[in-house]
Amino acid sequence: MATSQPIAQLGHPILSKKALPIEDISSPSIQKLIDDMMQTVDKAGGVGIAAPQIYQNKRIFIVCSKPNTRYPNAPDMPATAMINPEIISHGSEQENGWEGCLSVPSLRGLVSRYTHIEISYLDRNGLKHHATYTDFLARIFQHELDHLDGLTFVDRVASADDLISESEWYRQYN
Repeated sequence: MATSQPIAQLGHPILSKKALPIEDISSPSIQKLIDDMMQTVDKAGGVGIAAPQIYQNKRIFIVCSKPNTRYPNAPDMPATAMINPEIISHGSEQENGWEGCLSVPSLRGLVSRYTHIEISYLDRNGLKHHATYTDFLARIFQHELDHLDGLTFVDRVASADDLISESEWYRQYN
């Protein structure tokens, strides 16, 4: 049975470690991890979550874009477990966009990301997928991939001027 897990907060050492590849996707512990991550991100109202955010040093994240109070204009995408994900290629165009994070609940940051990426990952059944993501979905993928490499969006902002409290962000941009 899936259980919502506590979310590691900015400053916890797990968030700055490079996550380890998953070898046995079919193991009961990995399948439970996927279920727990889906439960946790849904309960928290996120559009993605990475295993290090629930204290698991594994290369897996969930992308689950849908409109919600934190991201009212998010496109719909079914919750998808992405195991050992990677960016195969990317376009040259980047765009600044405001990002939040379940591990940094009180801040938003202006982060530059590629607007077009080609990716690959394994699903929860071990099947390899290739896809092209653009715009917001590309941003989510890159944000979550950063978590697997020990980075948060705070590491990506160009300056402290590109940080804003979440309450002020809601006041100014919604």
